[in-house]
Amino acid sequence: MARVVQYAETGPAEVLEVVEVPDPEPGAGEVLVEVRAVGVNPIEWKVRSGLRPSPPITEPRRLGSDGAGVVAAVGRASTTGRSATR
Repeated sequence: MARVVQYAETGPAEVLEVVEVPDPEPGAGEVLVEVRAVGVNPIEWKVRSGLRPSPPITEPRRLGSDGAGVVAAVGRASTTGRSATR
């Protein structure tokens, strides 16, 4: 299971929650990155806090779109038809 930080409503930091979600699987032409470090950029916290307009929240939104890590798995390559995992 993977852990993510998400929110279902705008507001102060108290609206954030850490939840476990199923491990993702890479699709065709995608890679799965094992994230080792994540950052929250200014736009993310402004949207979460309600300081910046955004579309209505219809499902939980996650924070941490800036990240660094290592490739953990490779999905089926669309040009070669091969797949590999690490």
